[in-house]
Amino acid sequence: MLCSALLLLFALPAASQQFDPHDLSGYWIGSIGGHAFGTKPPALTPAGVEAMKGRIPDSVNKLPGNAPWYQCNPMGLPRIVLDNEPIEIIMTKDRVIELFQWDWTLRELWLDGRQLPSGENLDNLGPTWYGHSVAQWEGNTLVVNTTGLDERAWLDNNGNPKSFESRLEERYTRTGPDTIEFTLALYDPKFYTGSWTSSKKSYKRLSTKDVTNSGWKSLYGGNTDAICAPVNETDDYNKRIRDPAVYGDKK
Repeated sequence: MLCSALLLLFALPAASQQFDPHDLSGYWIGSIGGHAFGTKPPALTPAGVEAMKGRIPDSVNKLPGNAPWYQCNPMGLPRIVLDNEPIEIIMTKDRVIELFQWDWTLRELWLDGRQLPSGENLDNLGPTWYGHSVAQWEGNTLVVNTTGLDERAWLDNNGNPKSFESRLEERYTRTGPDTIEFTLALYDPKFYTGSWTSSKKSYKRLSTKDVTNSGWKSLYGGNTDAICAPVNETDDYNKRIRDPAVYGDKK
């Protein structure tokens, strides 16, 4: 009896850790930072060197650089998945939906068997900031492939480029109830002399209280309205700088 009780006691924590590896739904946050893959990139091709011209990363002179998101442009892919902003993942029958808190961004990862666009089909679709993504399960790993990325978006904070014809592969594996591990791989012969695979990254689960403000559960509520709006920037500048300089205390 004593042995049975002890076995049951030690079995309870393991049972409580059970999870569905094909269910990535929920609120998550990364601790990665936007400084990229965490591995050394392959050498650039001449076209890649040309694409890098004029890009000034934040690390230069320890001042903000000229990354597109500083002008209220989208972060683009994969920069946004390397950020430490909250994300919600929604699982449906034919797609995975990723909702990013930053700039109210949505990605569709299609699970309906469609093929990744290429050739004339890709040319007709044209570039987008987050590309065109298809996904499939390989065992317990969700494999996402994306192409058609807008070349104006930086790959990371270092200003590394990626071409419209490149393919980005993301591999997501749920390793526990509160952890998703993933890696990225870029295949871009136009801009790089070889493929580029990231170090292992992870998302940690957020509790619902971390996305609840004044009783309102949402990524997009209250002080979490993280969207870049030029009118907001202008109003803030006018209140703090222009109006005091022009009107002093009269306004």
